Amino acid sequence: MSVASTLTEKAFSDRRRAEWEELAVLTLKTQQRGLGKLEPDDVVRLSPLYRSICADLAAAQAARYSAPLVEYLRGLTAAAHTVVYGPHARGRERGADARARHAWLVAFPRAVRRFKREMLLATALFFVPLALGCVLTLRDPAFAFRVAPESLLRPLAEAYAKGFDEGRDAGESAFMAGFYVYNNVGIALRCFALGIFGGLGSAFYLVQNGVAIGAILGYVASQGAGENIVTFIVGHGSLELGAIVLAGGSGLSLGWSLIAPGHLPRVVSLQRRAREILVVVAGASVMLLMAAGIEGFWSASSAPRAVKLTVGGALFVLVLAYVLFAGRAQAEAPEDAT
Repeated sequence: MSVASTLTEKAFSDRRRAEWEELAVLTLKTQQRGLGKLEPDDVVRLSPLYRSICADLAAAQAARYSAPLVEYLRGLTAAAHTVVYGPHARGRERGADARARHAWLVAFPRAVRRFKREMLLATALFFVPLALGCVLTLRDPAFAFRVAPESLLRPLAEAYAKGFDEGRDAGESAFMAGFYVYNNVGIALRCFALGIFGGLGSAFYLVQNGVAIGAILGYVASQGAGENIVTFIVGHGSLELGAIVLAGGSGLSLGWSLIAPGHLPRVVSLQRRAREILVVVAGASVMLLMAAGIEGFWSASSAPRAVKLTVGGALFVLVLAYVLFAGRAQAEAPEDAT
């Protein structure tokens, strides 16, 4: 650094140091006592001093002053920022937390119940074909080859025949969890997005996936590994299959807004319904992420079968109770009360 720039930095520091020290003292007092315990004059001074030091930091960086000076100003700025904006930041964080709790505990389950006709139809379109595909495959295992490739079915039957007594290593579990996210989210998004074609796309994908999953279950069971595949699925099935149904129901609702827009233009009806149903799609996406984690790390673990069945059954009851009952008290209150 040249002598000229050193002198410039020294002059800059000498001119501004008194305010830096004043701000440092006020920051320390606030950290120790709290903002409410400061003298009124100190509170009034705090914000202008903070803005001044922000400008000083920018000037020091632009002039390329020495690293110690810049670091000192940066540290003082950070400490003062926490003091000046801390209560507001905490208030924003509390507000964000409250909104997140409201979304999960009230908005999401209420939205599912609000569109219950579409959700019940989606449930039928998915689980009736699933049961049918399973029964037909149990009666004739060759039926499974009509809806799923043999190259998929035979390796699955072999894998489930081995069981999960040895579990799965952490690396493979993490890889499979990522695969489950990619695969299941893709299915759910197709079930939702294709609803724009009057709901027919959503209905098609619900039926197709229901038959395919049922056929896979039936084929694996016909090869003597039925208990193993049920034990595997029960841990995450309520979240995964439930999310696919919710995504499909959302697509059906989207399509119905085009078929029966009421007094609104179709485009406006579609836009309004998309905003209303978005909370269900978001909730279904989170359910799929949760299901992928359980599927990757728990479903294929070496935990005893009885434990997996108990945990899976309890999770099913919790998910069902959550969708049916969560947020009912708030739903009865005026909207602005939330």
